[in-house]
Amino acid sequence: MVNPPMQVKTLASLILLAGLAGCATLPTSGPTRKQIEKSAATEATLPIKVVHVVTAADLPASETSATAARFLPELAPPPTDMVGPGDVLNINIYEAGVTLFAGSGGGAGSQGGALTADPGVRAQRLPPNRVNDDGDIFIPYGGKLHVVGHTLGEVETMIRRSLRRVSENPQVVVTLDQAITNSVIMSGEVAKPGRLVLQTNRETLSDVVALAGGYRGNARDLSLRVVRRNEKFDIRMDELVSNPSLDVRAYPGDRLMLINAPKSFAVLGAGSRVEQLPFTRSSITLAEAMSNAGGVNPNQGDPAAVFVFRYVTDAQGNEEPVVYHFNMMKAGSYFVVQRFEMRDRDVLYFGNAAANQPGKLFQLISQLFTPLMTVTAAVQTVNNSNN
Repeated sequence: MVNPPMQVKTLASLILLAGLAGCATLPTSGPTRKQIEKSAATEATLPIKVVHVVTAADLPASETSATAARFLPELAPPPTDMVGPGDVLNINIYEAGVTLFAGSGGGAGSQGGALTADPGVRAQRLPPNRVNDDGDIFIPYGGKLHVVGHTLGEVETMIRRSLRRVSENPQVVVTLDQAITNSVIMSGEVAKPGRLVLQTNRETLSDVVALAGGYRGNARDLSLRVVRRNEKFDIRMDELVSNPSLDVRAYPGDRLMLINAPKSFAVLGAGSRVEQLPFTRSSITLAEAMSNAGGVNPNQGDPAAVFVFRYVTDAQGNEEPVVYHFNMMKAGSYFVVQRFEMRDRDVLYFGNAAANQPGKLFQLISQLFTPLMTVTAAVQTVNNSNN
């Protein structure tokens, strides 16, 4: 038998070297179940909690209600006629007998500026009076009055006292022409964005949206952002509608924005496909998410290694990474996943089957040695024909 030529030996050596290098970097769709658990246990920079969900008792509790209560506490509503900076007041002064404001000339006093005696009652409406940034207004003959934080009735008393020495028993009626303090700002995906006055100070968040003409679009795609006293909180519009406990009262000074933010989750690993999928309804379960994603790839995935990666907010408002593990080889898991609710930006991961690695190695070796075997057979055929 004739030995293969030097070219064939060199080719074989190169193929073997490539095979050894390829064994260290076999293609894979992601880590296996054991690799994920080991990595989570040894992670130092980002502590990760792994929860093996076996029964309904292992399911995570809803955090929306607790978070809403912490950021949007029920505050006692202020009086609807509380005066603040920017408010515009209508001031009417009624006088009987000797009048200061309602003289026959319509100005301060009668002709020549003298006070006049009138058996009837005269009324004088002052020009609209805006409360300045310092909370003050100016009343002719009464001077500057600090009215911020007082109700309209208290402002009436303040004005009457300021005129007591210059007018005979004046009566004062104050109304709000423009209410700035007792209002909220509504913007975003509503029919009529702008400033809304709270008439009763018992309007809820959904009431404010309704007063703004209602929302535009689908409720499941909308998020209501509430900014109150330098605190910010986002709540899904569909949750606000379905859960009355979240529909807290609006508070004067709130800024609300309805944002178009469709919910979605990412699918990674050894699934039927890798992509980002939107929520088909207001809320979906893990069972529905797995169905929408096409389930585990039968050629690559491990049904016992289904994971959901999520950031969970604790009682102090801090976010911590949590991994929920489901073993779909157990019958009970198919009931549990029907109760596990997916959340916005969850990552659904199908673990790679550990048995794929030897199979991929054998497949790679086969691909590497097939050209060598073909060349060797061809050389052998040539040698046999020459002999």
